[in-house]
Amino acid sequence: MSIPDHRARVVVLAGPSGAGKSRLAERLHATHGWPIVRLDDFYRDEDDPSMPRSDELGIIDWDHPDSWSASTAVDSLVQLVDTGSTWTPVYDISLSRAVDTTTVQAAPDDLVLAEGIFAAEIVAALREAGVLHSAWCIHHRPFVTFVRRLARDLKERRKSPMVLVRRGLALMRAEPEVVRRQVALGAESARAKDVEARLAQSALQS
Repeated sequence: MSIPDHRARVVVLAGPSGAGKSRLAERLHATHGWPIVRLDDFYRDEDDPSMPRSDELGIIDWDHPDSWSASTAVDSLVQLVDTGSTWTPVYDISLSRAVDTTTVQAAPDDLVLAEGIFAAEIVAALREAGVLHSAWCIHHRPFVTFVRRLARDLKERRKSPMVLVRRGLALMRAEPEVVRRQVALGAESARAKDVEARLAQSALQS
């Protein structure tokens, strides 16, 4: 049985940390009212024994997909499309654990904005479930991303300044490979402004 097209409504906004995914999602939400599912809230708690560790930094590897629950994220997105409502965790990065839950709701014609650094990891699962509208890897020049990410993380006191600088430099070196991997997983490489324009056009045509 074919899956009706109206279920294909999840827009995946992937890309390196600090690339502008959250800002793009906020602009689309403000313009169109589309709900946002913040996939970074599906991180595992710091004391989860399955958390991967970085040999380079000597700390938990928060940039490894295994630090995140892909299956729970997919289940929530499918539920949101099918029922119009779902719950998601609220993750406190400074505490490295989920501290609450929240409810996300979507109207029948809304696009659902799923944004996060691991978003590309679930492109195939969302496509198989019949809910994928499109998938994008948002990125900029690595140094620009490094500066934006560091300013954001320092402002939000996500970790200690030394950890943020060391992690930021490691991420800057790894960024080209991150983009290549996410494109290989099915996300289209693009600048935020181009994605914004294309989704606006898609909204007009729907």
